[in-house]
Amino acid sequence: MIKVGVFGANGRVGKLLIENLEESSNMILSSVYVRDKLNVLVDPTVLITTDLKSFLDACDLVIDFSLPDACEALLEAAMLTPKPLVIGTTGLNTHQLNLIKEATLKMPILYATNMSLGVALLNNLVEQAASALKGFDIEIVEMHHKHKKDAPSGTALTLGEHAARGRNLELDKVRVSGRDGNIGERSKDEIAVMALRGGDIVGRHTVGFYNDGEFIELNHTATSRSTFSKGALSAGEWLVDKESGLYSIKDCLGL
Repeated sequence: MIKVGVFGANGRVGKLLIENLEESSNMILSSVYVRDKLNVLVDPTVLITTDLKSFLDACDLVIDFSLPDACEALLEAAMLTPKPLVIGTTGLNTHQLNLIKEATLKMPILYATNMSLGVALLNNLVEQAASALKGFDIEIVEMHHKHKKDAPSGTALTLGEHAARGRNLELDKVRVSGRDGNIGERSKDEIAVMALRGGDIVGRHTVGFYNDGEFIELNHTATSRSTFSKGALSAGEWLVDKESGLYSIKDCLGL
């Protein structure tokens, strides 16, 4: 039985992870890290702690859906108490991403901005389409609920990276995430990544390839956050016995 520690348990996906673990036949919730108090009922045998070392010592695997600063603290603690980590936290800055790379020298880490099979496949399709449709303009639009804090979403940025890779471009050099005023014509290489926020939308991503006379749009819509929690658990089960290194959801799914 794989002992799982949930980091970010009071969040939307964290609560679903706890529910899903109750239904698992080969994984069990063993520890939960909280900064204040846990807002979910768990079995009395589960360790609920504000101490990161105790949290890590009590599990075989950690799944993190938290906030960037919290993820940073987790990584720093895990460098001293290495554990396989599944990280689904988005909005990480350059330092935090570099910290992930540094930590992979001591433990296996699977980092993904989206844990769904559909999005993993969509990334591949976007890269192929960007390469094949050389003359087409690329525009990406993502929609999420009004409570989401980072924009554009990590998933949208990852889609943008795959689109740029298909064109042999660097996304940071061609990305546009806002247009306002008399900005002139669209440049040939730019890739727009735009964000919409409202209501309770779980997540919708559209990657459009637009040309004179025709266009193609690839869409993915998440209708339930359980897609992400179940995907993370599957990824964790796959990761737990791997060697130290950085892994992606594509590695887990064999894509």
